[in-house]
Amino acid sequence: MPLELVLNVAVGGVLTGLVYGLMALGLSVIFGVMRVVNFAHGEMMTIAMYAAVIAFAQWQLDPFLMLLPVAGGLFLFGYALQAGLINPFIARPEHSQFILLVAVAIIMVNGLLMAFGPNARNVLVPYALDSFEFGPLLVDKVRLYAAVASLGLAAALFVFFRGTRTGKAIRAAADNHTGALVVGLNVQRLYALTFGLGSACVGAAGCLMALLIDVTPTLGPVYTLLGFVIVIVGGLGSMAGALLGGVLIGLSEALAGLFLVPSAKSMVSFALLILVLLIRPHGLLGRST
Repeated sequence: MPLELVLNVAVGGVLTGLVYGLMALGLSVIFGVMRVVNFAHGEMMTIAMYAAVIAFAQWQLDPFLMLLPVAGGLFLFGYALQAGLINPFIARPEHSQFILLVAVAIIMVNGLLMAFGPNARNVLVPYALDSFEFGPLLVDKVRLYAAVASLGLAAALFVFFRGTRTGKAIRAAADNHTGALVVGLNVQRLYALTFGLGSACVGAAGCLMALLIDVTPTLGPVYTLLGFVIVIVGGLGSMAGALLGGVLIGLSEALAGLFLVPSAKSMVSFALLILVLLIRPHGLLGRST
């Protein structure tokens, strides 16, 4: 196997993994603050992918131009979903939350099937087949741009949580729910804001993923499961862990497709998950509780 080929595949896997990490970042943020697992996460990304596909098909708008509008739309959707539907279930048993969000996911999948049918759709931008040459490496423009955008958005989210009063309030509510109520924080509003931010992350990731893969209505459950794998590998509730987990999963999938067969990539991802759970049950960057 030529070393140049292995390096090219590995770089492509890392770049794709950064987009995976942005997707999983939203899932990790929601769980880290509210301890709610969003079982409709992949379905929300599918909605964002369809938004990017429709904008490109109808008005020739590049998905990178749609990044912030779609993320903003998913933010509003997630905020409303949390404030109107999920907040009453926060104090209920976990299985009630599970059933609620699975029901939301099923509604989303079937709504997309009714609206767009089962056929796959894609976005083919003019630079889709272009690449940058760095010595022996040929790096796809689309993957590189998507990875840079993912890192930029992740950095902006880090700055928000660390450097703003609202971000610090959300972290306080995550650390001590009762203490946050005592000092007068509107915890339900902070939870809705957090769910909106997590939805915005997956919305932005959906725009970027529309450049890399075809979209179908049934794609959601696959990426919900992938998001779970990533955040468990990186550590539940860890933002940096979500990005690291995404990179590791993207790299493992790319190398599995090269050395084994493309259909084996999921097998390798789950093997990595099992290995991490055996060595560090709380994930690579997660904290034991």
